Formats: sequence, C-alpha cells, structure tokens
Amino acid sequence: MLRILLALIIIVPALEIGLLVLAGNIIGPWPTVLLIILTGVLGAFLAKQQGLRTLQNAQMQVNQGHIPGESVIDGLCILVGGVVLLTPGFITDAIGFFLLFPATRAIIKPFLVKVIRRMMDRGQFTIIR
Repeated sequence: MLRILLALIIIVPALEIGLLVLAGNIIGPWPTVLLIILTGVLGAFLAKQQGLRTLQNAQMQVNQGHIPGESVIDGLCILVGGVVLLTPGFITDAIGFFLLFPATRAIIKPFLVKVIRRMMDRGQFTIIR
C-alpha cells in the first residue's frame, strides 16, 4: 500500500504538469489558469453542499438509533473529493468530481467498504463505539 501511495505521489503530479502544459499550449495560459480556479471554486461549493447533506443524513440516522456507516463513507469521499479539487490539475479534478457526485460516488463505496472490512479483519483498523 505504501509503495502504491509513493508511486501516486510521484506519478500524478508529473502527469498533472504535463496536462497543464498541454492545455496551456492548446487553449492558452490564461484560460487554463481560469479553468483551474473555476474547478476549485465549483469543487468547494459542491463539497460544502454535499457535506451538509451528508451531515444531515448522519444526524437523522443517529436520531433514529441507527449507525450512520454509509454517511461516514460518504463524508470520507466528500472530504477527499473536496481536497483533491482544491489542488490544481485536471486528473485530480476528475477524481474530485467523481467523489463528490452521489451517483458516481456510489460506484466506489462498495470497494471502500470492502477495503475497510479487510483492514478491520487484519486488525489494522478499529472502530470504537
């Protein structure tokens, strides 16, 4: 897992720089900068909107006596999506928007649940009630 993370830390920024240079050559530097700023602002707005909605769902589940497990995973996806949208680049923006929209977020949630359960089974992740 650490090797994959290290590879991503090296590869993703290199790809982002290449795409930003390519976009700057195709549409020009100022439109590229404005596009980066626009996706950051739009991402912050969407993250806030989705985060508040998820928080309300979690509160409703707790009030009904349920554990808000799905809301916690949604919140994690929204947090990561919002953070990567604030970083400049088109790859991270695509990942961020993927994690912010509920329809696309639903695609990755089963995978995250499986990873979390596997970590819990190995004793690498503990939930305290």
